[in-house]
This record gives sequence, structure tokens and C-alpha cells, in this order.
Amino acid sequence: MAINPVSLMASPGRGHYDAIIVGARCAGAATAMLLARAGLKVLAIDRKPYGSDTLSTHALMRPAVLQLWRWGLLEPLLKAGTPLVETTTFHYGDQAITVPLVDGSDLPGLIAPRRTVLDRILVDAARKAGAEILHEVAVGDLFADTRGRVRGIEIRAAGRASVRVSADIVVGADGIGSLVANCVDAQLLRQGAVSAAHVYGYAPVEPGAGYHWYFRDGIAGSFIPTNDGLACIVASVPTSLFDQRFRLGHARARIDVLDALSPALAAQAAQAPKDARLQTFRGVPGYIRQAHGPGWALVGDAGFFRDPITAHGISDALRDAESLARAILDGSEAAFRTWQQQRDMIANRILDTTDAIAGFDWTLNDIGERHRRFSAVLKAEVQALAGQPAPPRRAPSSASKPTTYRAPANQDKPLAGSNLSRDRTGAGS
Repeated sequence: MAINPVSLMASPGRGHYDAIIVGARCAGAATAMLLARAGLKVLAIDRKPYGSDTLSTHALMRPAVLQLWRWGLLEPLLKAGTPLVETTTFHYGDQAITVPLVDGSDLPGLIAPRRTVLDRILVDAARKAGAEILHEVAVGDLFADTRGRVRGIEIRAAGRASVRVSADIVVGADGIGSLVANCVDAQLLRQGAVSAAHVYGYAPVEPGAGYHWYFRDGIAGSFIPTNDGLACIVASVPTSLFDQRFRLGHARARIDVLDALSPALAAQAAQAPKDARLQTFRGVPGYIRQAHGPGWALVGDAGFFRDPITAHGISDALRDAESLARAILDGSEAAFRTWQQQRDMIANRILDTTDAIAGFDWTLNDIGERHRRFSAVLKAEVQALAGQPAPPRRAPSSASKPTTYRAPANQDKPLAGSNLSRDRTGAGS
């Protein structure tokens, strides 16, 4: 199996953990934080450097802001210079509909933090809670017992012997190309029908700007204020159109799309420095994967991905991190089944409405109705989150586990057809 190891900058401090999390971005760091706050011994590992950037739409919807507020992290994000967004405007052709976001709740508005800010604050909170987090470390494989239950990870580094670290559960929070999902042959429960391509760039923005979402037949765009006095400006098209029009130059084609959406939006994008780098995402159809199996679970894009056009990926990651943490702390098979049922129920609704927008088969007469359906999903999600008790917390210095904690029993017997019947798993392609 081909492995591209990175230098092992640090070694795990223990040989066994209650939970190991592969990936320490928003889904992985949030899961690590919640488990560590509850008293578990947690290790999270990420290939990228601490505080590094990653491709993101940044915009947080109300469910994500609610989660961060409940966890005590909204104020640190605002203090880090993340601008408060108080309005969102939908541009349907030449018609603009502005919606105020301050509704008298405990939330002052929405935010769209750079991932250099959001991921770092989540990692810092996890470390403060007692989690051990290693960056620039590569997981090469998982290993399992003779019954096929995942028992830990294998770390490989250039010039060093591999290191095995065991855990009661291994969580894959490692994105679309999840090594954990590949290792365990996580079942694909649903495949989306469409994909859209997005070209991201940043330009200066005046303070106080709100979210702006633009739609014309066959194209879309967004304007999202973020940190450092910048806005993320995105041009979105069907993947087939991207392949036709963007092949010869992303910059010119992006400006053409933005200008067709709104000359003012294109002018705003043109204020970016000439050497500013664009980022592209050609598009991947959404999917829902099996959420857990014997000794493993998936969270974030590793388990559920939807097109970025609805800017709900971080919201999904934070919601599912908390739900998974509750299942791990309970430890029973019933808790994991309930977690997957709840995740799948809302994931299917989000994938339905996201595909309805990302498919670009709408007209300006009906796109507003599709957004209203998506808004209804968000309202139900907020109500469900608001009804949950706050996640359990223990002092970081406490050496004892929660009195209710037991090693997760999720599917102690391998799924039919699983490749985990041998002592080691294979990482697949």
C-alpha cells in the first residue's frame, strides 16, 4: 500500500487512548474538545500544520453559531476579529431581498471566520480541555483485532519505525478522501446526483457588510465577509460549464461569471491584489456514508458531504461532532444507532435541498422556493439543537472518566462484507 509519510514532529504521549481522532479541523477538533471536556483521554492527529488555512466558504449558518455559543467559543471568535454579519441578501436576477439576522435571540448575528481562526480556536479549546493534538503527523493505517474490530492506528514517518497507538474507538474526521473510511470500507448509503464547481478569491470589504447570495439562470455567486478586512467572493457554476469555460484561465472566467451576476460584485472582486491566489473546487457529488462500525466512526465530510453552495458544511460538522461525542460517552450500541438515525434524517434533508440548488436546473421563478425549503430545514435543526442539554464537562485535571462512560460497544461484530476480519486493515486506494 503506497503511503506518503510526513515527518513525525512529535510522538503520542500514551500507548492507549479512550478515543483517537484522525483529522483535527473543525469536525475533528470539536469532537476532541467535547470528549476531553467530559474527561476522556483523547488523541487527535492532523497531517497539516497547526493554524494552517484550508479551502472553505467560511459562512456559518445559525446552527453552527448556536453550537459555538453553547461551547463558549463565539466570544473568542469575535475577539479574534471575525466580523459580525447582521443581514443576508438574496439577489435573484435584478431583485434583491434582504433579511435581518438579529431576531432577539441570544445570538447577535452570524459569522464567517477564516479557517486559520476557527480551526485554531477549536484546537486550542480541545487542548485546554486536556486533549492531545499532534500536527504534521501522518496516519498510515488502522489495525484491528482477530474479530475485525478496529483497535487503533499506525503512524508512519520517514526514517522511523512505525508506531501503533490503540484506542477504544477511532474517529475519522479526515474529509472527503477519508483514509479511515477507506480502511473500514464504510458503506456508501447515498450518492448525490449533481456537482457544482466553485472558484474562490478574496478582496477588501468595508466594515458592516452582510452576506450576499447571487443567482441568475445557470450561475451563482456569493459574497462572504471574513477576517482581516476581506470578503470571500465565490463564482459557482455546474461542473460541466466549469470544464468548458474555466479550462483556459480561472481568473478571467470567474470575473465573467461575477459580472454576469452583478457588475458591482465583479468590481468588488477586481479590487483584490493582482497577485492574489484563487482556489478552485471542481465539485464532487454529495454522499452519506455509514456513520459507524466495530470500533470506528466517521464525522464531518468523512461521513457526510454536501455541495458548498448552501454553506452548511461547518454547521453539519459541529452538529455531528456533538452528537457523536454523546454516543461515544454513552458507549451503547443503541446510542450509536440513534446517532446515525438522527444524522441520516437531517443529512438526507440537507442533501435533498442542496442538490436542488447545486443542480442549476432551477429558474429565477422557483429558486426562492428552494431556499425557503432549505430555511425550514435550518429552523428545525436549530430547534433540535436548542432542546439539547449542554454537553457534559469535567475539569481538565480530573483523572477519572465520566461515571457513565464505557468503552464503545458499537457493532462489536463486523458488518457483512467488511475487510476487517484480518488483523490489519488495508487503506484502499
